[in-house]
Amino acid sequence: MTDLYAEALATFAALYAEAQNSAEPEASAMTVATANVDGRPSARTVLLKAFDARGFVFYTHLDSAKGRDLQTHPQAALLFLWRSLREAGIQVRIEGGVQLVSADESDAYFASRPRMSQIGAWASRQSQTLGSREEFDAAIAKVEATFEGREVPRPDGWGGFRVVPQAFEFWYGARFRLHERWRYEADAASHWSKRMLYP
Repeated sequence: MTDLYAEALATFAALYAEAQNSAEPEASAMTVATANVDGRPSARTVLLKAFDARGFVFYTHLDSAKGRDLQTHPQAALLFLWRSLREAGIQVRIEGGVQLVSADESDAYFASRPRMSQIGAWASRQSQTLGSREEFDAAIAKVEATFEGREVPRPDGWGGFRVVPQAFEFWYGARFRLHERWRYEADAASHWSKRMLYP
């Protein structure tokens, strides 16, 4: 890990801790932007579940729209927006390649989830058409009956993605739109640079 990458990661960690201890309702919420095989972009909000020097992890159905996007075009952009921080909010952007996390990591996280969330992962066919709420409720009841009295295992089609940063951008809001922006970026040889940007 290079010094500048370590600096960017430490900056994120400090801001994330600040957001977690602030009035932010969900500091771990992040927008994940992906593109499908035709290059069509889409974005949605998910929750950050872990981060370290290897990257930023979230979990989902692998056959969901975002799961399919990331398996055919393994690049993503993340966006954190913490409006309550500092003078006028802080925004962090992260861009990078995407990898599937290991089965062991996915198993460990799945085991930590509330039981009904585990059951929901089995019952939901995420992003597919649903005829009615009653259909979903019936699927939930069926899964509950299937696993009654025993642990709920992780479905094969459910797991984690790790976004491996190739760029970080930190935006510090200020009055009169006189913001401050810093960008950390890796080149093709994984050499990191840091520069200040006009807001």
